[in-house]
Amino acid sequence: MTVMAHAAEHGHGMSPAKRLQINRVGLWLFFFSESILFGLLLSSRFYLVGIEGPTFVGEDGAVHHHHLSQSLGLLITVILLASSITAFTAETAFEHGNYQLGRWMLLATIALGLVFAGGVAYEWSIAEFSQGDAFGSVFFAMTGMHAFHVVSGVAMLALVWAQSLRGKYSAESHWPVSSTVMYWHFVDVVWVFFYPALYLVMWVE
Repeated sequence: MTVMAHAAEHGHGMSPAKRLQINRVGLWLFFFSESILFGLLLSSRFYLVGIEGPTFVGEDGAVHHHHLSQSLGLLITVILLASSITAFTAETAFEHGNYQLGRWMLLATIALGLVFAGGVAYEWSIAEFSQGDAFGSVFFAMTGMHAFHVVSGVAMLALVWAQSLRGKYSAESHWPVSSTVMYWHFVDVVWVFFYPALYLVMWVE
């Protein structure tokens, strides 16, 4: 068997259904590895609660209270959840061959993602933490890592949108759209756990 024939049999000769199945498995393995990372960040937040509680002693010896903007946290959460709706609508539109609606919904998702990232950046500028505050460190780590994934998702959505303008996708073949939307949903689900852990738990303590 020649090298080209071997490649055709094991790669290029693979059926679209088989290739799609492999892509899906790879994506879910990626989600699993990312879940471990986010899970460790989430557990570190609750570990710090056991050490510090809702207050901490600053370097000046005074007792300080952790403070985050509840209204801002709720607002950016609603925005991110809304972006999941537009992302789902975009994928559904491509599945039904409505490419114009799909592209508009991709742009809407990108815009909402950028607004969310901007809200997180603003929260960083107003959050009240003292130097060396452990909870502040984990707050920036959790929101920073999540924001990085949001920005990465925005870049992927922009690439998919640009490719759709070139007619790369069809109702029968649009895996890049589906996988990117799945990634976006994954990032949204992570925030569903991060938001109460960072904002609501501290609020009721």
